Parts: sequence; structure tokens; C-alpha cells
Amino acid sequence: MIKRLFDLLFSSIALTVIFPFLGILYPLVKFDSPGPFFFRQKRMGLHGRVFRIFKIRTMRIGAENEGHGITRQNDPRITRIGGFLRKTKLDELPQFINVWLGHMSIVGPRPELPRYRDVNPEQWNEILSVRPGITDIASLKYFNEETLLPGDAAADEVYRREILPEKQQLYLDYIKHKSFFTDIKIILGTLKRIIFGMPHNPDDSSNAINKKMDAQ
Repeated sequence: MIKRLFDLLFSSIALTVIFPFLGILYPLVKFDSPGPFFFRQKRMGLHGRVFRIFKIRTMRIGAENEGHGITRQNDPRITRIGGFLRKTKLDELPQFINVWLGHMSIVGPRPELPRYRDVNPEQWNEILSVRPGITDIASLKYFNEETLLPGDAAADEVYRREILPEKQQLYLDYIKHKSFFTDIKIILGTLKRIIFGMPHNPDDSSNAINKKMDAQ
């Protein structure tokens, strides 16, 4: 209940602050490429319920039909303004709408595409026992995930085989040892990375988890 109240308060303040900013980005996105301002995609949510995530559109219309749903390094589907939005993570701002609606939390395992439920399927029940989040330990570790994926159709295979399994373990570690203190550490780490460009030290969040384990 405390976490949900925090999410409501945080997202309400965030939406109030970013609403005028979205008004500035709107014409830039529309003039750069025809299509809607928002991009909405199905993701796995709490208890496996599928919801549509809000993002600012960074790719040309029909991009989902041209790839595997995962963004590769130097992906040709990304628009000019879209590249800037993705690099600065500004395209993620509308997810505060999902938080306010109760689909997501500020901190929690990142919501994955439903088709990835076949990757280590035995782990998903626990991962989906909490609301997915805008940021988490895995988001910080894989802050520039696109640069780790090959620029061809093999990107999806690499994500399934190498990146997602490690993310799943980080999701499970967070769930097992989650606390309000850990959430604050992750939020501060995310802001530091976005604003100052400072790389996140995974040990920062791990230490917060370890301290909780020691206390138990």
C-alpha cells in the first residue's frame, strides 16, 4: 500500500511537470515523421495481465512489422528525433501515465513483451507477482542495451540467449529483497545516469540488497 501511494504521488507530480514539456516534443515528433505522437505496445503486467505501455514514438510507422520488436544498434527504423529521444530516455516519460493508472510502478522489473514468456518460463510467475516498473537494477545495468545487440536479425536471438536470462535473475533478486530504501537508491541512480551521464555502479544497488539480507 505504501509503495502504491508513493507511485501515485510521484507520478502525479511527474505528469504535472512533464505535461508542458510533452507539448514541446509533440510537434517535433509529428514533423519529423508522420504518425501518432504516442507509441503503445503490449507488455506483460501484474499477474501476467497484458497492458499497453505508453511511450513517445521514436520509429516510423509500421516499424514493428519490419523487425522482431526489439531495437538493434543503428536501427534504421528510428527517426531522427527518435534517436535523440531514446538516447536521453525522454521517450520513456509517458510511462508515468501507466504508473498513475496502476499498470506499472516507479521501480520494478521492466515489462517485457508477451512473446518472451517462453524464456525460462518457470521464473515468470514470481517476476509477474509485482507490478513492472519504469526503472530497476536491470535497467541501470543495461542502460544502453541497444549497443550490445547486433545490427541484424540476430538481435532477437542474442537478447533471448544472453541478455534476458540475466535480466530475469536481476528481477528475481529485486523481488526477493525489495524495500523502500532499495527503490530510492534505484531512483537516485537512474536520475544520476540520465542527468549527469554518470554510469551506474551495479554494486550500489547490490549493496542495498545485501544490507537487507544481512539484517535478516
